[in-house]
Amino acid sequence: MKNKKSESQIKSLIEESSNCVIIPHKNPDGDAIGSCLALNHFLLNKGLNSMIVSPNDYPNFLKWMPGENEILNFENDTSKGIVKIENADLIFTLDFNDLSRSGNMCDYIKMSSAKKIMIDHHESPKDYAFIKLSHPKIGSTCEIIYNLINYIDSDAISSNIASCLYTGIMTDTGSFKFPSTTADTHHIIAKLIEKGANNSEIHQKIYDTFSYNRLKLLGIAIKNIIKIDSAPYVIITLSQKELDECSFKKGDAEGFVNYGLSIKEIDLSVILIESEEENIIKMSFRSKGDFLANIFAEKYFNGGGHHNAAGGVSKETLIETKNRLVNLLKLYN
Repeated sequence: MKNKKSESQIKSLIEESSNCVIIPHKNPDGDAIGSCLALNHFLLNKGLNSMIVSPNDYPNFLKWMPGENEILNFENDTSKGIVKIENADLIFTLDFNDLSRSGNMCDYIKMSSAKKIMIDHHESPKDYAFIKLSHPKIGSTCEIIYNLINYIDSDAISSNIASCLYTGIMTDTGSFKFPSTTADTHHIIAKLIEKGANNSEIHQKIYDTFSYNRLKLLGIAIKNIIKIDSAPYVIITLSQKELDECSFKKGDAEGFVNYGLSIKEIDLSVILIESEEENIIKMSFRSKGDFLANIFAEKYFNGGGHHNAAGGVSKETLIETKNRLVNLLKLYN
């Protein structure tokens, strides 16, 4: 369905529904958790029976957010998650546009008879939802959720909702420095601060709560940076051994890839993180200017995302993945 009709249709569905489930993507980040929490607060305040069911856990630095302690972890409580999905008459999928991104929840979402609503800002959405609120040119799903809530009820944005939305917008725009940050983004941020989002406190809770082990891991990541000869690209690697030495926890390497872009005249930074548990190499791509990170990740590493921020995966070893990436980037320059 077309975007110009979607907000009014979503409003009607909310008014007609009673049991809602809100689902972020697997390994949810600040935008996924922030948008889900904001929408959940809104629906609960409207008297609906609403719950967030996350495919798996999320980083500790997000676990201060209002209402996050009520999120159901599908990986830890699968049976309860299945019941919630089966009983839902309305399912929101937030910050992803391909059901495969919901991990082990995918088949249960497909089988559900609930109306499904996709709210997302990634390119090339799949056709699984009854309503698609898809805006690839907007920098975060939280910004889309703000516009939706503001459309339905402009007085509904509480301090809790404002804090959740601020967090998601801040993290997905790289603290407002990515090209997707617009004048509209800043106008929304101003409104959220007026509604009670404590911008300084939120920034501290997200960025200034490194554990000793996480800081040690950052030092290892920076030590491992290599630059591609005669090309403005850098690669960072973290082996399973290095992760184990720093007692790695989910989210500990969040943002490490951005340090590569802080180097003068570097247009692409890639981080490769070994996961023995999943038997894969997780990859994150961050770029500046015209380097289309999403196209590169999709073409060579079964990934995707945005022009300047994307993810991918490799089933080769860390060394093999690194060597392949180096050779590809030498040709790509």
